[in-house]
Amino acid sequence: MVGSLNKKWKEFLFAFSGFGPNFLMVLMGSYYSDALNPAALESGEQLQAIVPGFCFILPALFPILFALGKIFDGIIDIPFAYITDTLSTKWGRRRPAIAVCFLPMLLGFVLSWVMPVRAEYSLFNTLWVFFWNLVFFASYTMCLIAFYGSLSTTCEDEPQRLRVSGYKSFFDTISYCLVYALVPVVLKGLDIHIHILVYACIPLMLTMLIPLFLIKEGEKYGYPENRGLSPEKITLKESIHLTFRNRVFRQWLLVNCCTFFGLQMFLSAMNGLIIGGMGLNGLQMALLNTCAFAPVPVMLYLFNKSKARFGVRATYRSCLLTFAVAIMSFFLGSRFLLGEGNFAAKMAIGAVGSLFASWSIGAFFMMPYLAPSQISSVEERLTGKNHSAMYFAGNAVATSIVGAVSGSLIYEYIKNIFFSKDGGFTWASDSYEAYRAIHGLDASVEVSASEAASVYNFGNLTVPFIVCVTCILGYFLASKLPRDFTPSILARQFKEFDPSLDISEFESEKTQKEQGEIVFVQVGLTILSGFLFGFIWCGFLLKSVRKLTGKISSLPLWLLSCFVPFGQIITVIRLRRILLAQATATGKQVKLPLIPLLILSCVFPLLPLNVIALAVLQNAINRLIQEDNPVREVAPC
Repeated sequence: MVGSLNKKWKEFLFAFSGFGPNFLMVLMGSYYSDALNPAALESGEQLQAIVPGFCFILPALFPILFALGKIFDGIIDIPFAYITDTLSTKWGRRRPAIAVCFLPMLLGFVLSWVMPVRAEYSLFNTLWVFFWNLVFFASYTMCLIAFYGSLSTTCEDEPQRLRVSGYKSFFDTISYCLVYALVPVVLKGLDIHIHILVYACIPLMLTMLIPLFLIKEGEKYGYPENRGLSPEKITLKESIHLTFRNRVFRQWLLVNCCTFFGLQMFLSAMNGLIIGGMGLNGLQMALLNTCAFAPVPVMLYLFNKSKARFGVRATYRSCLLTFAVAIMSFFLGSRFLLGEGNFAAKMAIGAVGSLFASWSIGAFFMMPYLAPSQISSVEERLTGKNHSAMYFAGNAVATSIVGAVSGSLIYEYIKNIFFSKDGGFTWASDSYEAYRAIHGLDASVEVSASEAASVYNFGNLTVPFIVCVTCILGYFLASKLPRDFTPSILARQFKEFDPSLDISEFESEKTQKEQGEIVFVQVGLTILSGFLFGFIWCGFLLKSVRKLTGKISSLPLWLLSCFVPFGQIITVIRLRRILLAQATATGKQVKLPLIPLLILSCVFPLLPLNVIALAVLQNAINRLIQEDNPVREVAPC
């Protein structure tokens, strides 16, 4: 490849390529299961379901097939990586793989969300989604493997690769922010169900076509890369051997598998944990997720600082231990312990846990991408053998298998188990009519408040403990990692297996890279956390006030808050006066202290929309809305 990324804007655009598919994959991983089978949502808000209380698939069979689909997704990474590493065409080797697989990826994703039979427990729907899941997973894998594999040769040197990796982390953060913090707000604000939003987001898949224009390979530029020099060919067996014999890579895989086992289960269960387990609504869910994602820019900065001083091993172990503690907030704030209502206590516990978790989130974004790219780039410099896609494939096949077992098999089964404190477990689909009646999904059946409050989802209560245990296991396994993933350390690992390798150039290199090269990423993430959340959240907040009181024109106030420094002060004062008047009229108690709100507005004049002020106002709105839709209260257990 000749000067593929010869301008800074091309680096940023290249990193953006995977945003659309990654965003939709995260969206699918987070909402797909509950959309088809909303059992874990319990009696909470069901906008995350295609049809509230309606199970389209066979709950006993779907987890097995979905897990097999995820395992299949992981296994095919190996042959697909070898294909894209050794493909020989006049158009190059990475671009044809992306071009051929794009349409199947798009079609597979769309049809995975289409339910052809409007019937509960449908075997046909179950087999239908399994087939299209396979199509989507396979084509998605090939596109992303080809994209990732091009990184080591598209980038000319280590600083450029670090910049592109940083930009990639930036867009990964956007994906998770949108999925976990803003999607619930959008669903609530527009009053739509998840499949409608999914269809609206499908055009984002087009970002995967960007590499077709940025990767310069093929006959025109000198086949296939490295300025016309053909890399040394290696067999599939040798590629696998080189990948998995690397000691650092094997150690990383063990740690990452533990992390991913717990993380995948948590991401699959998040809707159920917050909406069903804690009894919160979509807006409150967005608030907790904002607490988790808004501090990520600061945490990434601190992570890099800590990594530079204490090394990767110590810093990443601290992330695992912190996440193990933070995940238990979902149990401490659950309906099982605090009962129905008690929203202030639940939000306080959830917010603190989310803030702790934000320290880990940045590391979970960065490390699975950084480790394989560092190892493959060092190997290519030492041996001339470029099979970078195989390292990402090895990482993917391991995480796909453990993710399938945790999020697609174990969780899919335990979320269908319900129990009561009086004793007795029941499988949701065995008595689904009774389950729906207990949770208020059938208005024709009378159910007492005590009866509804005495039934709990087994999965929502056990997931925090499972995730905690796996993170602690990963913490102990991480003690075997090298102190750092620097080129010199990795080069010494390669030399242990091949003493003939010359690693003198690595020994003379500085072990730490200039952090200023990714300042743009840190600034971008800060803008994301403050502005993106605020712009969208503020709009929905003003819309809620208008719908509740009919006393404001939301667009002028939104423009004032978002684009005029200190304009938020006017908005806060007006909203406070309107909400207090509404509270007086309805007899509802809300607390909106003027001085703290004004201080927040003055301290953050360019963050219209700082999440703390929004949280205070949103909490008042939620309380007023609940006046019209009261929650059944029972004494905390």
